[in-house]
Amino acid sequence: MHEPGSQLIGNTDSAEGQQTFQAFSPQRQEWLTPSFREATAEEINRAVMLAAAAFSTYKKTDGAQRAAFLRAIADGIVALGDELINTASAESGLPLMRLQGERDRTTNQLRLFADLITEGSWVNARIDKGAPDVRQIQIPLGVVAVFGASNFPLAFSVAGGDTAAALAAGCTVVCKAHPAHPHTSHLVAEAIRKAAGQTGMPEGVFSLLHGATIATGQQLAVHPLLSAIAFTGSFKGGKALYDTATRRAVPIPVFAEMGSVNPVFFLPGILKEKGETLATQFLQSLTMGVGQFCTNPGLFITHAENGAFMDTLQKNIAALPAGCMLTPGILDAYNKGLGQLRQAGAQVLGKAEGNAHEAAPALLQISVQQAIANPALCHEVFGPSSLHIRANGPQELYSLAAALEGQLTATIHGTEEDLRQHAGLVDILREKAGRLVINGFPTGVAVNHAMVHGGPWPATTPAAGTSVGTAAIYRFCRPVCYQDFPAYLLPPELQDGNPLGIWRLLNGQFSKEALQ
Repeated sequence: MHEPGSQLIGNTDSAEGQQTFQAFSPQRQEWLTPSFREATAEEINRAVMLAAAAFSTYKKTDGAQRAAFLRAIADGIVALGDELINTASAESGLPLMRLQGERDRTTNQLRLFADLITEGSWVNARIDKGAPDVRQIQIPLGVVAVFGASNFPLAFSVAGGDTAAALAAGCTVVCKAHPAHPHTSHLVAEAIRKAAGQTGMPEGVFSLLHGATIATGQQLAVHPLLSAIAFTGSFKGGKALYDTATRRAVPIPVFAEMGSVNPVFFLPGILKEKGETLATQFLQSLTMGVGQFCTNPGLFITHAENGAFMDTLQKNIAALPAGCMLTPGILDAYNKGLGQLRQAGAQVLGKAEGNAHEAAPALLQISVQQAIANPALCHEVFGPSSLHIRANGPQELYSLAAALEGQLTATIHGTEEDLRQHAGLVDILREKAGRLVINGFPTGVAVNHAMVHGGPWPATTPAAGTSVGTAAIYRFCRPVCYQDFPAYLLPPELQDGNPLGIWRLLNGQFSKEALQ
């Protein structure tokens, strides 16, 4: 294993940059060693050019070959053992148990994508025999730039869902590590590089770049050989990349997950039945991981008497512990966000106590009229706080729901009678969010075949996709059709005999049968 601090460009370590940075330990409140070098423009160019050269070979690998690569990455991450978990904890302040679970999530999603591409039907092969004979399949886009997230140093980072989906699709990846956890990123990148060598992948199928400045990411985003960008983080960061990508001579897609306030609607009947229980569960969801989840419930809405519910919230919020956030910058943004809400007229319902370097959980409140008149009040404040809005009856509730911006999730708590009486709310929220939740909380995001982790602007761009689950692979593909091709030029997935045994849409009917 090489010394950390350099760029990992294919099989080569590169340390040309003179500008350096360090990770900061939020728990110990100190800068960590080693230092990492900011990638230079030349290093960025080499990484993308190598990825583009590797794509010409990697795109021709079959599902079994790429699956072996993904499984080798998963095995390599597990083999890093305690070193990876301890390093991630030092850089992020996250507990060891949380990171062990996140490592499992990371390796499981790599293996899930491996299973998907081994089976093979994901390519969505479509064949219409006739005049003309037309056959369609999904093909990889090219070189993908993946920007690691701060809040998931493993699952949404170097070998996270974006990288797994892109590699599974047949794309090559240049990853920009998040500067909050560069050593963690280096360890995982080493595991990917080793797995590439073990499975015979072309050099440049994956590279890692470091950088703590905006310039590094922007230089990567404008490279002419880049085909797509995947990003998880703030609206400001995602919007900047989106704007850069659309201004290029040849615009490219930016798949940016930029967070949301994930509104939770509590209906009258269920609050009467179990208001205290729901209050306790809500606070648990709100403060999980110090509120540093993109699905954190940052907004909750009621429209009837809710004494036990609100009383329990206000009583229990004050007793909750404060916690360390991922970086000093994130903590500063959290405190500024709360201050701006108060200045705009939000009432503080309750707040915990904490040290200066900790984030204290908080509950605030505004009216429906304030929310509609000033939509910025309902923007995300990343951290363990939530904004309460009390509507005066169903009509005001619906008006508020209709005024909300796009969200990753929207949740409704209600009895069967509540839900039948408020059926219109589901219809409104379906247009606002990528995932609708009934009588649960949005914080956990399952990794499976049906999950949608995305939503209308400004939650993500574009809305027609997901960054979690196997459907995430389709962000990094495009359809191509072959018209009147001779059999010997067709890919196996489209050949008459169906040698891979996959499901195909044959003249409008799904089938595994060979064409006669």
